[in-house]
Amino acid sequence: MLIDVIGSSPAWPNPGQAHAGYLLSGGSGGRLLLDCGPGVLGELRRRELLPIDAIVVTHLHLDHWGDLVPWCWFSRGHPGEAGRPELWVPPGAIEALEAFGKAYGREDQFGRAFDMREFAPRTPFEVAGRSVVALPVTHYGVASFGLRVEDGVTLSYSGDSAPCPELGELAVGADMFICEATLADSADDGDPRGHMTADEAIACAGDTRLLLTHRPIELEDSTGAERARPGLQIEL
Repeated sequence: MLIDVIGSSPAWPNPGQAHAGYLLSGGSGGRLLLDCGPGVLGELRRRELLPIDAIVVTHLHLDHWGDLVPWCWFSRGHPGEAGRPELWVPPGAIEALEAFGKAYGREDQFGRAFDMREFAPRTPFEVAGRSVVALPVTHYGVASFGLRVEDGVTLSYSGDSAPCPELGELAVGADMFICEATLADSADDGDPRGHMTADEAIACAGDTRLLLTHRPIELEDSTGAERARPGLQIEL
């Protein structure tokens, strides 16, 4: 499995970087994008990585799905390049996206651009030739999910999350754990919590190889953990 980091910014963009987007390819599957934040579509076009087969969105905070909106209009003007990917979203998210389209564009805009489907928590589903399971994680009370993707090797991805037992479930036995580490200090978080420090991400990963993401460029750390950056490629 080849992992391409398309974007790894936190909720605000690191200068010149896209928000969350991780493209999986190789193995027995097709091209699978985990999250599609602002700037991701432009990076996929710049790097000539389109079309793709499927997108899985972890939660409906804008920095993880915002580029689905320009994708709708892109698909009308450039259907060959855009394709019509499967779009897997959390329970109830199809209705929410349709309401967004009705208010700000067209009610059917997402359905025209994507083959829309909802995943169920803890229920494996097949997407782009891979097995994926979504575990609910703790993120400010919002319905948010971490993902575990299997295709001969196992990649786990936290989405956005505070420390919670489900992150340990995601990480254990995986070949790599892409885990958010937004905070300099846990005291900077809200109540309920929604993000982690680098040290908390390391604790959740255990013995699993860790790639820190969703991290502001201003935050340096001395942990020695690998850090996601746009253009980084990792082969598992």
